Amino acid sequence: MVKEVKSTILIVEDTEMNIDILIEALGDDYLVRVAMDGESALKNIASYIPDLILLDIMMPGMDGYEVLRRLKKDAKTSKIPVIFITAMSGKHDEAKGLALGAIDYITKPFNPELVKARVANHLMLKNYQDNLEMIIEERTRELRMTQDVIIHSMGVLAEYRDPETGGHIKRTQNYVRALALQVENHVRFKELLDPEIIQVLYKCAPLHDIGKVAISDNILLKPGKLTGEEFEEMKKHSVYGRDVIMLCEKEIPGTSFLKYACEIAYTHHEKWDGSGYPQGLMGDGIPLSGRLMAIADVYDALISKRVYKPPFPHSKAVTIIKDGRGKHFDPDMVDAFLEIEGKFRQIALQFADFEEERKMLLET
Repeated sequence: MVKEVKSTILIVEDTEMNIDILIEALGDDYLVRVAMDGESALKNIASYIPDLILLDIMMPGMDGYEVLRRLKKDAKTSKIPVIFITAMSGKHDEAKGLALGAIDYITKPFNPELVKARVANHLMLKNYQDNLEMIIEERTRELRMTQDVIIHSMGVLAEYRDPETGGHIKRTQNYVRALALQVENHVRFKELLDPEIIQVLYKCAPLHDIGKVAISDNILLKPGKLTGEEFEEMKKHSVYGRDVIMLCEKEIPGTSFLKYACEIAYTHHEKWDGSGYPQGLMGDGIPLSGRLMAIADVYDALISKRVYKPPFPHSKAVTIIKDGRGKHFDPDMVDAFLEIEGKFRQIALQFADFEEERKMLLET
């Protein structure tokens, strides 16, 4: 049989008679601790956080108002319910205490039954709030897991159309995160990136080619160079990807991860000099997410084996991206890429699809 754990009440009161009354009223139902001044109360709380505090206002040294102010400033103690106990019964005093964050106000002399009822009610409310927070955290965690699974599944769906690119999802999302972390504090990007956004970009990156599900097999899987007409159809995958994600976004508006997923799918083939597709955007007119994805996608295409080409060595891929600085790619992002190109190679090696690719990556 599980033994019920009693809640802990801290009484902060400088009059022994009042302490005795409160212990008599509460001692059978709760674990009661006592501090006789504000300084002792704060030391007591620092070593063991109670479930509820009964706090006198008028005490020698630090008064109850100051004790409550300090409790509210500390994240560890800010949520402890505090009931003021005092002989000060004026409306102004009560309003001041409640404004500071007290949850209730009991005036002296005490009615023991009233004290017991107030304490029981507020502990019940605290337990409800604590449980509610736990439920919300668990639901949030479940939603995030569901979101991750959906994103990954949609990305895998696109990759199933092209069986030679199984590791492409893992590689590109890790490239995006590595590059975003490298430019996070750059003067041009620090207002646009933070750890939460970088994590969203990492999760959304697998959807960059989701539009390929709408491209016919004779084009998508063609073992050779595409004709001009075929290439124009292939280019539409960025539009198809945007449209698919926008349909999802309409069902759950205001969802930030879909906003970034839409940007990535639609703009990762835009080029810094305006020669990309589908919109011909230029420079900073290309969303940051699209510029990050552009470098990740091109690097991976270069070092990967395809039906129409062998894998390129890492060094050749780096040279091609360097040559695209200010033309295909954001110049500052290329500079950041060159600083961490070794990380890109490590990611590529970790998630390589073929031994041929791994050998080429190890070439110096």
